[in-house]
Amino acid sequence: MPVLTRLIPSPVVVDIRAGALDDLAGVLADQRISASGKLAVAISGGSGAVLRERLAPALPGADWYEVGGGTLDNAIKLADAMKSGHYDAVVGLGGGKIIDCAKYAAARIGLPLVAVPTNLAHDGLCSPVATLDNDAGRGSYGVPTPIAVVIDLDVIRAAPVRFVRSGIGDAVSNISCIADWELSNRETGEAIDGLAAAMARQAGEAVLRHPGGVEDDGFLQVLAEGLVLTGISMSISGDSRPASGACHEINHAFDILFPKRAASHGEQVALGAAFAMHLRGAVEESALMASVLRRHRLPVTPQDIGFSVDEFVRAVEFAPQTRPGRYTILEHLDLSTDQIRDAYADYAKTIRS
Repeated sequence: MPVLTRLIPSPVVVDIRAGALDDLAGVLADQRISASGKLAVAISGGSGAVLRERLAPALPGADWYEVGGGTLDNAIKLADAMKSGHYDAVVGLGGGKIIDCAKYAAARIGLPLVAVPTNLAHDGLCSPVATLDNDAGRGSYGVPTPIAVVIDLDVIRAAPVRFVRSGIGDAVSNISCIADWELSNRETGEAIDGLAAAMARQAGEAVLRHPGGVEDDGFLQVLAEGLVLTGISMSISGDSRPASGACHEINHAFDILFPKRAASHGEQVALGAAFAMHLRGAVEESALMASVLRRHRLPVTPQDIGFSVDEFVRAVEFAPQTRPGRYTILEHLDLSTDQIRDAYADYAKTIRS
């Protein structure tokens, strides 16, 4: 009998613990990512600059590059600046925009990327995608999965708590995303990768059902692990399907229709996920999700993020246009404006009871 297997693109190193940054140089050397210590470190002017003072003595062979923002132009400029440095690897140290710029720049010059996030705002820290602003708005660019992910829980705890809450929303939304993927598999025959689906769903369930809160190291560990697993699930499936469904379409609709008022990604997908679960008839699951989100001080109604019910209805109606070709509960039901409004009224009543 032949032995069949497959190689899974994933980081060589995943180090999630308090104090992990103190061992960054040793981890990279021990794993032969950078035995010489010749690194290009991309940082922001905020949290990254503060951490530079702490890390620079332990990384004497590193060159530091301050990134201006999260645009495609910023990423190209970073790649151009680094390409003649003969580095072993690129380290992205900062929030999501910095890591996405570093991902793109590293891919452009053919170097491995070490992701060192300073917050847990979303699941992109280990994904094979760099999301960058461009002249047309915002684009998603395929890049290699980071070769290493180092998350220091002391650094995460020091970041504004809203970033942790945003990450909670993104992780929990996986449950709705997988339900949408399974729906598309049944209705349209879209292929589903069982391993990717299992990883993303279990990551979401672990966060949803953990009794701890944002101040608890045990909870932060589970959240960080869940976000890393979600990124790997996207690498396995080859696209964002395990972590992008109706909830993310609703998020994109908010961003497009109300660009100056939109809330954080995690807040919007959290609200979208709870509502999408209700739409598919999973009323108890929707109520549980809303209860947990509320416990973590995440929005469960549009008013929680400064939108009216009419604006929410408009966003839900527009949402399918944001991802043409993607099949979710929104495309399946194809609700009219009045039907969306009625469904929301029922949802609001359910989560209050």
